[in-house]
Amino acid sequence: MLVSLRIRNLALIEDLIWELGPGFNTLTGETGAGKSILIDGLNLLLGERADKTLIRSGADACSVEAEITLADDARLRQINAALGEIGAEPCDGRALLLKRSLSAAGANRQFINGSPVPLQGLKSVGDLLVDVHGPHDHQSLLATEKQAELLDAYGKLASLREGCASAYGAVRDIGQERAALEISEGEREQRLTLLQHQVAEIQSARLLPDEDTRVENDYRAASHAQNILEQAGIIAGLLNEAENSVLTQLAQVERALTAWQRMDSSIADAETMNRQAIAELQDLLGTVQARAERLDLDPAQLRQLEDRLNLVQSLKRKYGGTLENVRAFGEKAASQLAALEGRAEFLAALAQREKAARGALEKAAAELSRARRKIAGPLGEKISGELRALGFSKALFQVEITPAEKPGASGGDHVEFIFAPNPGEAARPLRAIASSGEMARVMLAVKTTLAEVDEIPILIFDEVDANVGGETAVQVGRKLRQLGDRHQVLCITHLPQVAAQGQNHFAVEKRVRQNRTLTELTRLEGPARQRELARMLGGQTEAALALARSLLANAGK
Repeated sequence: MLVSLRIRNLALIEDLIWELGPGFNTLTGETGAGKSILIDGLNLLLGERADKTLIRSGADACSVEAEITLADDARLRQINAALGEIGAEPCDGRALLLKRSLSAAGANRQFINGSPVPLQGLKSVGDLLVDVHGPHDHQSLLATEKQAELLDAYGKLASLREGCASAYGAVRDIGQERAALEISEGEREQRLTLLQHQVAEIQSARLLPDEDTRVENDYRAASHAQNILEQAGIIAGLLNEAENSVLTQLAQVERALTAWQRMDSSIADAETMNRQAIAELQDLLGTVQARAERLDLDPAQLRQLEDRLNLVQSLKRKYGGTLENVRAFGEKAASQLAALEGRAEFLAALAQREKAARGALEKAAAELSRARRKIAGPLGEKISGELRALGFSKALFQVEITPAEKPGASGGDHVEFIFAPNPGEAARPLRAIASSGEMARVMLAVKTTLAEVDEIPILIFDEVDANVGGETAVQVGRKLRQLGDRHQVLCITHLPQVAAQGQNHFAVEKRVRQNRTLTELTRLEGPARQRELARMLGGQTEAALALARSLLANAGK
């Protein structure tokens, strides 16, 4: 749910905080009051193109911030995964914080949960959360890929779709293997030479796990062997070899504590502590001496360590940065070398595997296509029924399925939503609808039908009531309220029949303060809401107020 939206210095808005509610939110106001500015601000957070002319006159920058609460665990995991992909911090609890700022100099910055992100990253997260339907669309439903996804979701065809994706992945992988082998003889010889060199270089090195760290330490120690031996001698002398060494003095402490314990048994713990100290210092002495004994002052030994270190580092630079990556590269290169050396046999085996994989893909795609065709008709009829209730009394909505050129990850079909608003008109793809008013109502019908399967949680409708009135307007309001049962819905409307159905009602108004025009937002309740509905009905007459009260009394029924 979009909890709050804060806009600063955007067009007529100086500093506005909009705290929305769940369910169906309505936004009303006179034409030109600034309703569209709120949507423009939200579009900026969804990654839409920014124009510095939007910055309020006299200001250096504008900004838009939003807080979105992710109540659903699956949604929270999805968003956190998307944030991880773009390098943003995960949500703190269930709150997702979005921010975008634009300076007069043209600098454009965006943040998610306080982390700077690229504009495309902001857009990718916004696409998972919000759809804006209206004259400035942010519409996932216009993409044919999304239409296929919704058809499959409506028919609960996820397992069949996943089967196609898996089968397509197998075909793609085999194709990549084949392409690597289907090269000219000259290219093959060059590739063989390179692979043979790489495999021989890695295998001959006989790399051991973590060898780079160990060799580097040994080389550093050998490079400073004389100094290290001197320090080891100092340590050994202080601990044990000097006349008054530490261990000699602790032995004297031991004798004194033993005598003390004969007179006072409570000192036994101190005696134990002294013995532990002696044992630990003896271990320290042994470690120092053992390490010093392993040092070799022979220059030849130092050169060997240096050569080994150079070899290990060179392999890491060439093949992946870590010894694990170097070994993995060597294994892959060896496999490719074997395939090239036995190319004819490998190509024959690949041909058999590819034939089987393509057969599996075609079978999976055909099964998915049959299931789609069974549900396409009922889905089209259901959406057509919703459209009739929204004023398209003779509208036709169909889900058209045609064979694709070849099957892919999402099956072997091209899915297209087709719409004809009036009798005698040719049905056209949904994306070809010119009227924003028609588009908004079609989207409302589709969203209502697919509310149970559509994953976009926040829906915004602008001009959904264009060219609508009377009983149709009442139906539009009811449909939006119904949609609010499963989504958070925001609708900018000029119709009192629609506004009255809102569970949260906000009004936008222009005011002049200190010779500056400002857009302000007010949450309406009680008499204030009645007066706003009466204004939309034509005036503040008693008849208009009575009708406003009637609309509110019947809201939700």
